[in-house]
This record gives sequence, C-alpha cells and structure tokens, in this order.
Amino acid sequence: MEIIKSNTGDSNPSAGEEFTDMIKGVTKFLMMAIFLGTIMLWIMMPTLTYRNKWLPHMRIKFGASTYFGATGTTLFMFMFPMMVVASLGCVYLHFKKRKSLHHIDRETKKGGVWSALRKPMLVKGPLGIVSVTEIMFLAMFVALLLWSFITYVRNNFATITPQSAAALGQSLWQAKLHSAALRLGLIGNICLAFLFLPVARGSSLLPAVGLTSESSIKYHIWLGHMVMTIFTVHGLCYITYWASMHELSQMLMWGTEDISNLAGEIALVAGLAMWATTYPTIRRRFFEVFFYTHYLYIVFMLFFVLHVGITFAFIAFPGFYIFMVDRFLRFLQSRDNIRLLCARILPSDTIEVTFSKNPSLVYTPTSILFVNIPSISKLQWHPFTITSSSKLEPEKLSVVIKSEGKWSTKLYQALSSSNPIDRLAVSVEGPYGPASTDFLRHEALVMVSGGSGITPFISVIRDLIATSQNQKCKIPKITLICAFKNSSEISMLDLVLPLSGLQTELSSDINIKIEAFITREKEARSEATTEKIKTFWFKPSLSDQSISSILGPNSWLWLGAILSSSFLIFMIIIGIITRYYIYPIDHNTNKIYSLTSKTIIYILVISVSIMATSSAAMLWNKKKYGNIENKQVQNVDVPSPTSSPNSWGPNSLREIESSPQESLVQCTNLHFGERPNLKKLLLDVGGSSVGVLVCGPKKMRQEVAKICSSGLAENLHFESISFSW
Repeated sequence: MEIIKSNTGDSNPSAGEEFTDMIKGVTKFLMMAIFLGTIMLWIMMPTLTYRNKWLPHMRIKFGASTYFGATGTTLFMFMFPMMVVASLGCVYLHFKKRKSLHHIDRETKKGGVWSALRKPMLVKGPLGIVSVTEIMFLAMFVALLLWSFITYVRNNFATITPQSAAALGQSLWQAKLHSAALRLGLIGNICLAFLFLPVARGSSLLPAVGLTSESSIKYHIWLGHMVMTIFTVHGLCYITYWASMHELSQMLMWGTEDISNLAGEIALVAGLAMWATTYPTIRRRFFEVFFYTHYLYIVFMLFFVLHVGITFAFIAFPGFYIFMVDRFLRFLQSRDNIRLLCARILPSDTIEVTFSKNPSLVYTPTSILFVNIPSISKLQWHPFTITSSSKLEPEKLSVVIKSEGKWSTKLYQALSSSNPIDRLAVSVEGPYGPASTDFLRHEALVMVSGGSGITPFISVIRDLIATSQNQKCKIPKITLICAFKNSSEISMLDLVLPLSGLQTELSSDINIKIEAFITREKEARSEATTEKIKTFWFKPSLSDQSISSILGPNSWLWLGAILSSSFLIFMIIIGIITRYYIYPIDHNTNKIYSLTSKTIIYILVISVSIMATSSAAMLWNKKKYGNIENKQVQNVDVPSPTSSPNSWGPNSLREIESSPQESLVQCTNLHFGERPNLKKLLLDVGGSSVGVLVCGPKKMRQEVAKICSSGLAENLHFESISFSW
C-alpha cells in the first residue's frame, strides 16, 4: 500500500496517538494469541494426547475445585478465554474509534496480498459471492470438522472388538454405530460454538476483524445448515441404534446424572422447525413464519444444555453468552419511544423518515437501523439502511422505506394519505454498522445500485461530502451507477443531499458523476416529473427520546465492562452455591445431585448476572446523558407541511432554488430505455485504486463481482459488503 499523509497537522504522530497505537497493538496481539490457543484446544481435543495427558491434568487443575467441580474444566479452558477475547475486543474498538485521522493507507493498482485475498473467488453457487479469504477459512473449518470426526472415530473404533461389543449385548456394527453417533454430536458442538457470533449485532468480535453482523449473516446460514445436518444425522443414528437394540423407550429417557435423551429430541425438533422455514420459497413468501419460528432458538438452546449438561455445554456456550448480552441490550434500547421529526413522501412510493438523534451518537456509512412501529405490528422489526451522515447531520438520522411488503405498504398509506397522521410511536434498535470504513483509501469509488439499493450509497456520499467540508484530505472521485424501473423512481436521487447541513454549494473537492438508467421507459413520463415531493413534520411528545447509544458515547468500554463484570459475578455466585450447597451434597461425584437441577441453576445465574449488569450500565448512562438528550425533543416548533419539485424533470433546473441540488442535477446523466453496460462503465473508471460497491438484485451483484474478479482491470477492488438481510 502507498501511504498518503493527510494535511490535518504535523506529519508525526503525537504522544497520545502513539499510546493509542500501543494499546491497540497489545490488545490485538492478546486477542489473537488467546483465540489461537482456543483453536489449538479444538484441534487437539479428538486426540489421545488430549484425552490421556492434557485432560487429566486440566481436571486436577480446574475440575477438583469445591467451588466449581467438574464444570470448572470447561469453564476455564473454553468459556473464560473467549470472554477475555470479547472484552479485549471492546478495548481495541474503543481506541480504534478514538484514533484521529493521521494518515490514509491508499491502495495501489495491484493492491498487494490483502487486496487479492478480498477479491471474489466464487460468484455463482449456493454460497453466494465469496472472497478468497472466506473460501480459505471455510475450507479450514471443514477440515477441522473432518479431522475431529475421523480422529474421534479412529481412536474409538480401535477399542471396539467383537468381545467388547458382545459384553454389552451389541453386535460389532451396533457398537460402531453408537460410537459414531456420539462423535457426530461432538462435531456438531464445534459448529454450535460459532453459530451465534454472526447474529450478535453489537458484539465486539465481528467489527474487531472488519466484519458487520449484516455481512456475516451468510456465515450464520452456513453454520446453521452444518449444525442441523450434523445433529439430524446424530439423532437418526441413535434412533436406528435403539430400534436395532429394541430399546426405543430410551427416546423418552430423562437422565438426572447423564445425557437426557428426551431433552435432546425436543431441541432437535425445535431446530428442525427453524431449519424448515429457512427454505428460500418459504422465507420469501412467508417471511413472518420464518421470522417468528426463529424464536425457537430459545427452546433449542435451553434443551440442548439440558441434554448434554452444563459442563459439556460450556464448550459451545461463549458465543451464545455474547449473544445473550447483545440481545438484552437491544431489548432495553427498544423500550424507548423515539422522536420522529419529519417524513418526505417521494413519487416512487418511497418515504424518507427522519428521527431526532443525540449528537454524541456517531455511526459509519452503510449502517442499518431496526425499526418497530406498534400501530402496524407490535412484533415485527424491519432493518433499513441509514441514508444520513452523523458528520453532516449531527442531530438527525434518516432511513428510506420503500413500499414493497405488507408492513411498508401500510406505513406508506398511513403517511401519504390526504389526512396524514401527525404522531407515530416508533421504537428502534441500533444503529449497527462497520466499526470504520476505509473508502478514503481508494482514488475512485464506483457504487452500483438497482432500485432501492441506492440507499446505502446515499450515506456514503453524504459522509464524503462532510469529510470534504471538515478535513483537508483528498476525497475519492465518485461514480454512482443506478438503475431504476420507472421514471418516478428517479426522485430517489433527491435524497442524495440532505434537507439541511450543506454549505451554499457542493465543495469543489467533491468530484461526483451519476449515471442513472430507467430501464422500462423510453422517455420520462410528464406526470412523474411534475409530482411534488411532500415533506411534513410530526408533533413531539414529552415521552419521546432521541436515538442514542444504549451505553452512551463510550459504548465499547461499557460493553467490555458488562461482559467482564457479568461473567465475574456469575462465577462468584456459582462458586458460593457450589461450595456451600451442591458440594456438601454431591462431593464432586456428579451422581447424587441432579444434573438437570444444576444446569437450571447455572442458566438462571447467568441470566440474572447479564440482566443486572446490563440494566445498571444502561441506567447509569441514561442518568448521565438523558437530560442532555431530552432537551432536543422538547419545545420543538412543528413547521407546516411543504412541497418541493421533483428535481429530475426536463424543466426542473428553473425550479430548483438550492445550489447544491442544482449542481447535483448538472452532474447527472439520464439514460432511458436501456440497462447499464457495467463492464464498460467499470473499466472506463480511471485511477490506481477503484473501490467497487454494489447493492441490488442478485444478478447485478454477481455481474459486478465477476467483472472485478476477471482480471480485466487490476485497479478494481470489490468491497465484499452485503447490504441485504
């Protein structure tokens, strides 16, 4: 990479920046070392070395304690390290957020090794668009599963003989089937350990490695298919074994000292119900069925833990623990009613909704916000890409909602009627997005969109405009290629610029070109270009709140405090309960005290610890920053509804009063009756490094990825960011 120094001041880093870099480097090294150590445990677990040498030593070290008993082994060897990694990730992200812009790592034409690893390797297929890096990690993960299963089975089969099987009343194949079925369960546990990490929206682990929860959904899908395939085969093998042994009554067995078969079957049925609704046809046509069925994850995890016992469950529990913290914080945030400022009704059955925002809340471009409107549906939460920039509009946050499904159609009808409502109760979760964006490292940016896929790029453009106004650094040349079906949808280009927050004209540092294609019309319809864009304002309420981080400006540090303190409180309470209640009864034999009762106690203590620490952190931050936020939503004058012209008609320039909007129209080329020639448009973009983003239909994303990975132009760098849930 070529390093370009900014002009924001001294080219040498300050002492504060050196300290920040040192903290980031140390935390990153510790995270990597601990995580690799945990992976090494996973690799060694199937081997005889682990079983005969490491495990007995660990049981003496951790499992003989009167405070934790046998559970201490997995608690300290698997659960504790991952909690440390998650907490260190919060510290790393806090200092990464604080670091000022000192230099820009600008990509060269070839981009080096890291750029090559980000390139798409597969464009079509069941995995979707995946990069070289993703294929490498997927291959390594599958190799870990195969290694573990083969090693487990080989070592165990070596101990199974006709004589040992006969002693248990089994034939040789039955003994081997029973052994293989058990080992399949162990392999499924590896997948389950990672399953919940991609869907923990506020987790530190994903952004610490440059991922977002939205772009990682595909990893959750991959892992979900693996988990359910392995656990289904695991269950079928056991059923086949019991049937061959004439012991089908074992299916109803609920052991109090060992494995609970019935609990495992309940977990499997819940998992199969979730798995069935992920079938593409069901998910697309009956999304609500898919959405609500997924809440069975609570049943699945509860009965999984009851099935295997808390001692074994701690091997796979760290990811779910992090998810539980994230889920409860989201629940706390969703309790507030959010102040709606205004709504812009566009001719394309589209609404831009603007909320009041706490100025201290900073988010990155392409972030998303989950919105719930109880008057439409109390249970449904819908994600929308944020179009505003926290740099350009510090007290506002906007999302664009296209009238496509039942929920969005009801909202559009309520707001666009002749008598629009003046108050709407809204709850939100988020925003969620990348910890940082590196768009400035490119010399040029090309953003390709189809229909409402333009929305994430609006936030990128606004953010770059704000950067050009506030910082002395080189802004990439911007090319926006957008395809619309009808001319009425061109009005979405009016959202590229905010209602306020711009200088009198666009900065001369911004070089932007828009190529807009209307595919289904030969020319603009007169009625489409004369329709007005209506803006109306909502009435405030004293109960309304601004959108803010549930944990305040230092949210990453607070999240780290919640993770570490809740886990510490959990260990203290469990230690006391075990030492003074369970141990006097059981004496670490695991045969007297009910395994089910012990598991339920652990689950309850974990839940109480998470809820107590999260609520305390939320209340502390609300008390400290709540009064400041509430001033924004009190004594607000409500302007009268207004209308503005659609800026993209043939005679629109005479009607435009805003200089920034006029300059934007002048740099826009409209193409009617044709689709964009993406290959030509992308290859024509000059610059040593061109970042390419795409959001739109599947075929469009595949075509752009194919062009970027074809090798026709070495300067094209495909950004593997997903904008779609």
